[in-house]
Amino acid sequence: MIFNSKFFSLAVFFIALNAGYVKAQIYKLQGTVSFDYAKTASATLSLSPLNVKVHTDTAGNFSFLGLKAGNYQIKLTAIGYKPTLFSIALKRDTVLKEIVLEEDQEQLQEVVITGTQKEVSRLESPVPVEIYSANFFRRNPTASVFEAIQNINGVRPQLNCNICNTGDIHINGLEGPYTMVLIDGMPIVSGLSTVYGLSGIPTSIIDRVEVVKGPASSLYGSEAVGGLINIITKKVNSAPKFSIDLMSNTHLEHNADIGFKLQLNRNIAVLTGINYFNFNHILDENHDGFTDVTLQNRVSVFQKWNIERKYNRIFSLAGRYLHEDRWGGETRWNKSYRGGDVVYGESIYTRRWEMIGNYQLPLKEKVFLAFSLTNHDQDSRYGKTSYIANQQIVFSQLTWDKKIDKHDLLFGAAMRYTFYKDNTVATSKDYGNDHERVGLPGLFVQDEIKLNQKNTLLLGLRYDYHSLHGSIFTPRVAYKYNLNQFNSLRFNAGTGFRVVNIFTEDHAALTGARKVELNTDIKPERNYNFNMNYAGKIFTPDATIIGLDVSMFYAYFTNRIVPDYEKDVTKIHYDNLNGYAVNKGVTANLDLTFTWGLKLNAGFTYQDVLLVNDGIKEQQMLTEKFSGTWSVSYHVKQLHLKADYTGNVYGPMRLPLLGELDPRNPMSPIWSIQNIQLTFTKFKQTEIYGGVKNFLNFTPAKHTPFLISRSQDPFNKKVLFDTKGQAIPAIDNPYGLVFDPSYVYAPNQGVRLFMGFRYNF
Repeated sequence: MIFNSKFFSLAVFFIALNAGYVKAQIYKLQGTVSFDYAKTASATLSLSPLNVKVHTDTAGNFSFLGLKAGNYQIKLTAIGYKPTLFSIALKRDTVLKEIVLEEDQEQLQEVVITGTQKEVSRLESPVPVEIYSANFFRRNPTASVFEAIQNINGVRPQLNCNICNTGDIHINGLEGPYTMVLIDGMPIVSGLSTVYGLSGIPTSIIDRVEVVKGPASSLYGSEAVGGLINIITKKVNSAPKFSIDLMSNTHLEHNADIGFKLQLNRNIAVLTGINYFNFNHILDENHDGFTDVTLQNRVSVFQKWNIERKYNRIFSLAGRYLHEDRWGGETRWNKSYRGGDVVYGESIYTRRWEMIGNYQLPLKEKVFLAFSLTNHDQDSRYGKTSYIANQQIVFSQLTWDKKIDKHDLLFGAAMRYTFYKDNTVATSKDYGNDHERVGLPGLFVQDEIKLNQKNTLLLGLRYDYHSLHGSIFTPRVAYKYNLNQFNSLRFNAGTGFRVVNIFTEDHAALTGARKVELNTDIKPERNYNFNMNYAGKIFTPDATIIGLDVSMFYAYFTNRIVPDYEKDVTKIHYDNLNGYAVNKGVTANLDLTFTWGLKLNAGFTYQDVLLVNDGIKEQQMLTEKFSGTWSVSYHVKQLHLKADYTGNVYGPMRLPLLGELDPRNPMSPIWSIQNIQLTFTKFKQTEIYGGVKNFLNFTPAKHTPFLISRSQDPFNKKVLFDTKGQAIPAIDNPYGLVFDPSYVYAPNQGVRLFMGFRYNF
């Protein structure tokens, strides 16, 4: 019995020891991932619930060591490939079968349209195109496109009036009339709408924005001299069934976006978006008796129809209606003073509707008919000056997309008809500038030649016949050289032309005391341009993405149309330069995306916009020498929190003074507007966001004795004038100034808190 007892105790000991060994047994999990190393450096594997990460080696091999038996989940990610998720019950050392990743074409090859009027991979496009998604604009939420683009490098929304806050968009130093703004590829934002229509485009309808910096006249015509911005609206099929975005701030600006989608039948789906913006709180932080920010009440309704057809042929229709009532001026102004000379105010009523469509003809060939119709009514009062205008634009374009061997051809015929009528000299036949009816038919052809895997050549030619200026030819050539799949060089050269529209040229012609004066024989501008671009991506072993985009640009202008503010401070005189103009510079963008949640986007532009008139060189008015933009985003997943820090900085600009005695600085300071946003994402399909806009509290009013000259006498009733109409210095007017609100270079709105709620179903 004693022997048996000892034997039994020894057996129990060995069994326990073996059990402990089994319990402590560790295993190895290994395998191989198959992917193209020309496209990405490595793949990352995450093991849950241990939260352990490993990277594949140069042969695609990976291994997890020291694992206990149990159930695990593996997530596999690689740049340019779709994420893969699978589970495994680990019981022994295991070698997994080869894992083959599936390419993510959307990530690898972003599709762009703007550069060549064709759907093409951004990497393959011979014309450099920048893409900004709706998520980019959510980092600094705004109520309109005009405000949203302030964080795009080289693109600046320029305010042109301290009172009504109208503006235009500058690209690489060229003013608003040189920038074409498209909606779904249709040129419906021009003329009147470049001044008042941009603020009425809500960001809620945006799927993405494509930006081409540099001339695109050979495809898009006269207004695409400096570049173009193509606002691509949301696709009906991929839009949420219902969405709402509400935002308010401490200045009592309120913005609401509501969207919903209806499937009318098997083939027809309709997307509707409604935007409402309201700001009725008078701000006068600089105590000059005038509103710092224009008061607005705006409603915009957007609707897009998608009709499914046989063979996936395209047919889409979209429409938008805008109604806006805005005013700025003396803080005691109300509508009873509209158009009078007792209390100064600028009051603008805008009614605008648009319709655009794209129809693929039922042919074997890829033939598309695109069209747009717009009507813009404006009823305005600038003090006692009345401006009433109507603009109607009809545009249609037929394109044939044809591939023959190495040639990817595009043939097009376009017709644009503009009816424009107002009550100013801009449409007076006496001044030789009758813009009431302008026809602009055009033909264009483009040939993209794939010489080989590394070399692509694009040739283009456009012919337009302007009913006032005759025949106009605009050729262009582009060449792309692939260093490898993710690095390329692009060269573009061409010509462009532009004709004048005074209301578009300078809104100050109607504001304040200045009078517009036109040369009776203004000639169309011509320009010759060249730009070179490098774009590349680098993928590090830890799956960090580094994107770099650098461009150099040069443009030479003849017959440049410029306003002269300084020859006579009571007038704005328009004429062609007796000389030439040059626009040159360099712009660079850097993107960094880290696997641990940080994203960084930074851009810098240096530009020199030089005007030479009668042999005298000077910097273009209201144009900065340098600018920068940045965006830093970090996602703290454990806290369900996203943080965004955005900002911009601008160099000094030459500003319009009213004479040698004007005490204001002739150059603006270096200035910056910076913002912070936090977004809480814990709740499904819901985001709660808030932050601080302009937390440095920069306003131009803090850097000058006054912004609006003679704000105490907006109708110049107490100004003394000489026989030539020039203001004379007096005891109550020591600088000899007149009322003028055109000394503006930045928004005069200080720091404010904002909060919003976003829901998608």
